[in-house]
Amino acid sequence: MAMTKGGTFLPVLTVVAAILLFWTLAVIPMNAHLTADQAARDDMVITPESAADRQDYLGLTLALKNPAIIPLTFVQVRPRLPSPHQIAAELYNTVFTQKITSRRSLVYHGWVTLSATLLGFVIGTALGVLLAIGIVHNKTMDKSVMPWAIVSQTIPILALAPMIIVILGSIGIQGLLPKSVISAYLSFFPVVVGMVKGLRSPDAMQLDLLHTYNASDGQGFWKLRLPASIPYLFASLKIGISAALVGAIVGELPTGAKAGFGARMLVGDQYGQPLVTWAALFAAAITAAGLLAILGLIERRTLRQMGMGAA
Repeated sequence: MAMTKGGTFLPVLTVVAAILLFWTLAVIPMNAHLTADQAARDDMVITPESAADRQDYLGLTLALKNPAIIPLTFVQVRPRLPSPHQIAAELYNTVFTQKITSRRSLVYHGWVTLSATLLGFVIGTALGVLLAIGIVHNKTMDKSVMPWAIVSQTIPILALAPMIIVILGSIGIQGLLPKSVISAYLSFFPVVVGMVKGLRSPDAMQLDLLHTYNASDGQGFWKLRLPASIPYLFASLKIGISAALVGAIVGELPTGAKAGFGARMLVGDQYGQPLVTWAALFAAAITAAGLLAILGLIERRTLRQMGMGAA
C-alpha cells in the first residue's frame, strides 16, 4: 500500500515542484524592471543608468547585469507576478488572521461564493437529471431538447451573465439567486450528457432479459438504467461542481459585487493590489479541490454500497 501511495503521489509532487520552480524563476524577469526602478530611486547602482535605457533590456538580462536586485524581485509590494511565498502569506493572513465576518477575510468571501455555487449546482443537477430521463425515454425530446442543450453551451458566459443579472434585477430578483442561475446554466450540461450516456449504457442482452421477465419501463429504470448510470453521474457531477463555481464567480464580476471571490478579484484589479487578486484566485482553486474531494468520497462510498467498487 505504501508503494502504491508513493507511486501515486510522486508524479503529482514532481509536477507541482516543476511548476513552482518555473514560477519562481519567472518572477525575476517579470519584476526586474519594477525592482530596478525602485533601486534607482533608492540610489542603488543600476546599469544601464537611465530609465530609458533600462527599458531596452529584457528583464532577465537586467537582473543578470545587476544580481543585487534579484532578491528584491520576490518582495515587491505590487509585483507584476507575485512569488509563491507572497501568495501563501496573503492566503494565511486573509484566512487565519482575520475574523470570518470581516470583509478582508477570504472565509467570508468564500462562503458568499460557495452558497451561490451549491444552490446553482443543486438546481443544475436536478434539471440535468430530469432532462436526461426525458431524453432517454422520449424520442421527441431526444431530437429536440438535446440539440438545444448543446447549442446553449456555445453562448459565451461572459456575455450571458450580465444579461441574466439585468433581467432578473429588473423584476426585483437580486443577490444569491441570479448567481445561482448562472451556476446552474454551466453545471446542467455535463449532467445531461453524463446521465444520458449512463442511462443508455445497459446493453441489449440486459434489456432483453428485463423484457423476458415482463418488467415495466419503470422497473427497468429503477432496477437497471439508474444503477448503471451512477458512475457516469458522479463523473459529470465533478465537472458540474467546478463549472458551478466558475459561474458563481463570473456572476459576481459584472455587478460590482461587494462580497465573494469575484469581488475580491475586482478589488485587486481596481486598486492595483495583485496579491489580493491572486489570493482570491488560489482560494477559489482550493475551494474547487475541496468540493471535488468531497464528491470523490461520496462516490467511493456510494459505489462500494452498490457493490461496484471505486471507479
